[in-house]
Amino acid sequence: LKCSMSGTLPHFLQEPDDAYIVKSNPIKLRCRARPALQIFFKCNGEWVHQNQHTSLEHTELGTGLKIREVMINVSRQQVEDFHGPEDYWCLCVAWSHLGTSKSRKATVRIAYLRKNFEQEPQGMEVPINGMIVLHCRPPEGVPAAEVEWLKNEELVSSIEDINIDTRADHNLIINEARLSDSGNYTCLASNIVARRRSATATVIVFVNGGWSSWTDWSECNVRCGRGVQKRTRTCTNPAPLNGGAFCEGMSVQKSTCTSPCPVDGGWAEWTMWSVCSSECERQRTRECTDPEPKHGGRLCDGVALDTDNCTGDLCIQDRKLLHDVKVPQGESPNNDVALYSGLAAGVVTVVVLVIALTLYRRNQSEYGVDVIDSSALTGGFQSFSFKSARQGNPLLMNSSMQPDLTVSRTYTGPICFPDSMEKELIPEPALFDPLPDLKDKVHSSFMVSLGVSERAEYHAKVPSQTFPRGVVQEIGGGGGTLGGRGKSQLAPVQPALVSSMTTGKRPLRTNGVFGHGGGRLVVPNAGVSLLVPHGAIEEDTTWELYMSITQQDSSALSDEGQEILLSPEVTYGPPGLTLSCPVALTIAHCADVSSEDWNIKLKRQAQDNSWEEVMTVEEESTACYCLLDTQCCHLLVERPGCYALVGEALTQAAGKRLRLAAFGNMEPNFLNYSIRVYCVNDTPHAFQEVVSVERGRGGRLLEEPKTLLFRANSFNLQVSIQDIPQFLWSIKPFTTCQEFSFTQVWCSSQSPLQCAFSLERYSPAANQLSCKISVRQVKGHEQILQVYTTIAESEKDTVPFFTQSDCTITSQTGSRAFKIPLSIRQRICATFDTANAKGKDWQLLAQKLHIDRNLGYFARQTSPSAVILSLWEAQHQERGDLDSLASALEEIGKVQSKHSTSADTLDHIIPLNTSEQTDLYTKPV
Repeated sequence: LKCSMSGTLPHFLQEPDDAYIVKSNPIKLRCRARPALQIFFKCNGEWVHQNQHTSLEHTELGTGLKIREVMINVSRQQVEDFHGPEDYWCLCVAWSHLGTSKSRKATVRIAYLRKNFEQEPQGMEVPINGMIVLHCRPPEGVPAAEVEWLKNEELVSSIEDINIDTRADHNLIINEARLSDSGNYTCLASNIVARRRSATATVIVFVNGGWSSWTDWSECNVRCGRGVQKRTRTCTNPAPLNGGAFCEGMSVQKSTCTSPCPVDGGWAEWTMWSVCSSECERQRTRECTDPEPKHGGRLCDGVALDTDNCTGDLCIQDRKLLHDVKVPQGESPNNDVALYSGLAAGVVTVVVLVIALTLYRRNQSEYGVDVIDSSALTGGFQSFSFKSARQGNPLLMNSSMQPDLTVSRTYTGPICFPDSMEKELIPEPALFDPLPDLKDKVHSSFMVSLGVSERAEYHAKVPSQTFPRGVVQEIGGGGGTLGGRGKSQLAPVQPALVSSMTTGKRPLRTNGVFGHGGGRLVVPNAGVSLLVPHGAIEEDTTWELYMSITQQDSSALSDEGQEILLSPEVTYGPPGLTLSCPVALTIAHCADVSSEDWNIKLKRQAQDNSWEEVMTVEEESTACYCLLDTQCCHLLVERPGCYALVGEALTQAAGKRLRLAAFGNMEPNFLNYSIRVYCVNDTPHAFQEVVSVERGRGGRLLEEPKTLLFRANSFNLQVSIQDIPQFLWSIKPFTTCQEFSFTQVWCSSQSPLQCAFSLERYSPAANQLSCKISVRQVKGHEQILQVYTTIAESEKDTVPFFTQSDCTITSQTGSRAFKIPLSIRQRICATFDTANAKGKDWQLLAQKLHIDRNLGYFARQTSPSAVILSLWEAQHQERGDLDSLASALEEIGKVQSKHSTSADTLDHIIPLNTSEQTDLYTKPV
């Protein structure tokens, strides 16, 4: 056996393997053969010198054959110096007694891995259940790099998650995206030399919002009559996540509804009397069917069955009529007849007197009884208690005054409240002594005047007969100016006065030149302003912007006659203005928005002067944004033009605010004193109409203007003068109470409503006047104007009108026009406009600033945060602090710090250094 084995060719037990040289470290190639007398390496066709071989030899147990093992080292230099058509290679040649054998070729290559990826993965936003494909081509290398994927620094395994495939040409494929698949993905390439990381790709799996089902319709908001009901839906099926699209459409639907009113039952006519019965009785019946009680109405009062003696009260006695019964001596039936006749005559007389007295008192109330002649009839009127002191206010004509609705009262008494001699009189010495703080109050008054005739009068343009839905004008009792003969008490309107107040008006206009830095444009004392954001105008470009208020009668109302104008018509331009982001337009309005009884619309005037509806305030729109505050409406608009707010009252509970003011001055004869009371819409612009007219007349503001809530309930507005010092002043009969019809007040927009009282003093020595002026809506709210004034012979040295602070500056440009410094604004926008795995932070900013409606409008803007901050600037232009913004940013910083520790979190954006804090709190407002 030993001889037979030694006579075979060498057999390789180990052949050289392919090898890679890493850096400068040489590699070893090994060969082992049996039986082998000699083994030598041959590299690239040349024999390797014997000195470079390392040989080992031993005899195999059992066979006795020699096993030889040979090793050589190959250096990096040897491989680099070889320049052949193929890679550096080596093989082994082994000898035995019968011949030689050759091993396989082993290649030797220098290992490397380049730095740059041939293709890196890119971030993407994918809808839920969509497919995610991240491409990766690793850097060139020897040997070829292997690819792995990391998600948030953790290895992604396709074995553990069958939804993930990493086998397709190094790409990462997620077949159906889930919310948990959002994250930062990295492609990792490695071989025996090095490991390379690609740039991180952020994958956001978003969810588009979907509407939930509509809720059931709410109950009608009125118990009786026409009202409104609504239903809602939310964008929660599903809720938008990670920057997903918001639901399109309206989240609230409103519909008019009618609740049946209770109908009290009424008796039908009695039936015919029945035939006289044997008991001398007859009967008749009636039913409660005219009308039948419905919807919880009261049942009829009284009885349904009536019985009567059918013998003329001659009852049957033992089946004989009474007139057949003998009357006892000494008694006569004629005595009873006389008694009954006398009682009947007395009752009739009393009834006639009561009816006459009632008619007399009603006629006296209808006329508005004079203060002196009505002393005998004051017992039927209600008494009042008024505040005896006023809070001092040095700035009487502050157009931004909040409505004082807390002192409003509701009355259901007589229409007019005449003065009475029985009321508490002012002690005579106090009438001649100076009133407390009188000089201060007189010198802080306004100088105003109007010509006043001897009789009380009012001047107003009667608008078209317009009533809110469900409101019908009352004919006779409540719809007129004064019922019955009271109409003759109003003097005719003076043509010159009406033309000066209602015709020939020029539009209020202001203008300014603005550039890339933006700015603010203000119409003085009108509650109207325009904010042009920084960057809205291109660099190296300037525009001359203007803003005006239309003074003529409005044409923005629909032909249906149910809409009223709630704001002035405001125009800004020029028409060809091009801006890169919306401007913020602020317009004052007079609607009471504390309830949902209004349908308020924004309208815009088209090129053909017709008016088109832009949006309803309650709906969501991507063309415009409307933020309705208590007294102002802040609009984000992109198209120049003329805009106005109009409203339609859905129920009788809808209300608008009226501003009330009393002015007075002496008449030329120096004995008569005229007091004029104005009722206008509670907007600064409407009140300036009164101010401008009174300024030229030289009158005085007698009391701080007050606010009255006027409801859409079809009841009229009454103005009465009370508590006049009766021994010092007199007033014409039938002029203590005057009335405006509901339509005049409800539909008034441009023309002020005015009534006047003419008082005559008995002696020139009476130089003090104190009285109360009551302005109230019938069955509604009331306000009291308390008059304390000194009557001077000459009123030339009066203080001029107080005007608002924005009269002196109508336009501001650059950084002075904004409350937020530009650097802070840019840092906030850069932070909140950036998308991340948790969504877009500008939505959180809007939520914290209480701008959480119609977010779809901001989503379509290039910089949603910048538009949100512009709206915040417009909303807070009257207040100089940044507390609400700072609080919102602080809350957001706390929320973000819980979820992120990156250097780009809000903790590094919101805090301000000392100089920035100085800029925030020392900026001129």
